[in-house]
Amino acid sequence: MSSPSHAALHGWLAQHADSLDQAATHAAQVVPALAAAGVLGAGVPVTLGGHGGDVRDGVEAIAAVAEHSLSAAFVFWGQRAFIEYLLQSPNTTLRERHLAAVLSGERAGATGLSNAMKFLSGIESLQISAQPRDGGWTLDGRIPWATNLRKPAFVVAAAVSRADGQPPFIVALPHDRAGTTRSADLDLIALRGSNTAALTLDAVHIDAQDLIHADARAFLPRVRPAFLGLQCGLSIGLARSALAVAEQLGGSARPVLQEPLQAARQQLRSLTDALLQGLADERFVTQPASLFRIRIGLADVVQQAVSLELQASGGRAYHRDQPLDFARRWREAAFIPIVTPSLTQLQGELQKQAAREAPATAVTTTATAATAT
Repeated sequence: MSSPSHAALHGWLAQHADSLDQAATHAAQVVPALAAAGVLGAGVPVTLGGHGGDVRDGVEAIAAVAEHSLSAAFVFWGQRAFIEYLLQSPNTTLRERHLAAVLSGERAGATGLSNAMKFLSGIESLQISAQPRDGGWTLDGRIPWATNLRKPAFVVAAAVSRADGQPPFIVALPHDRAGTTRSADLDLIALRGSNTAALTLDAVHIDAQDLIHADARAFLPRVRPAFLGLQCGLSIGLARSALAVAEQLGGSARPVLQEPLQAARQQLRSLTDALLQGLADERFVTQPASLFRIRIGLADVVQQAVSLELQASGGRAYHRDQPLDFARRWREAAFIPIVTPSLTQLQGELQKQAAREAPATAVTTTATAATAT
């Protein structure tokens, strides 16, 4: 991100980062600012209105924004994840209806699939249900947390269970569909400029033209690498920012902090390289556990990075008459472990996989021992 438009975006984010974290004053301006800088098209085919490349370019673009403001990067993640759903959807009519508007920033795109990702892992049930009606369906339920529900115009992705026993599907719901109600912004301790709210659906009518995919169980594993990979951009950018400040402020603590700073830098580079390689060769589709471990590792680097920034800053970090960037990054870092899927959910998935693999390992070990005797 080095063009004049990117520089203007970085300047705007630097100016409003604290406000975006603590208030909704500039919330409506984030998506237009991202669109004006051209970053929403990162990793989107040129033929579809983007700048080319693939999802890795989206990860790096989100990371670059996260270096300045996690609130803006969180919004960016929601917008770019929704774009990815449209790119991977077989519904070309839906893509033609929404893609240009979300790329231009005219419409906000929200990824309401956190519940769906938990459903995919067997953690919770889907919270929206569909009943057949008039050649389509009516939807009832709730999305308790969705980011980038920008009030002028938004469209949100949601996973829906079906009362007729057919597979659940993924739908794109526009903000003005009758029966769709947006709550007030959630009362968060940070990231308050991210247009994060809840949605209630009461007999919302949809039809096949609204479907991102007719089978959630087939679609979610394919899109999960992008969902999580783009999300990892939040950690990468925040860690880079905190480590850079720690290196600048070392002062008398520099000799003591040099080794842990270098170690954290190396861990961040290794995890980022592994993420980008796995996205490139698509291994995460069939090996999600390796992506889970990267996400967990990046969250750990974030905690190391803000801790090192605190140690390098010393007492200055606690003075309100000093720049408050550290206090913001500390709050931002507190969000990384709980954004869905949370670290505890990912760790639980890894434990379940280890338990499933244990019997097979035991059988192999026994057979090998028997052969040896």
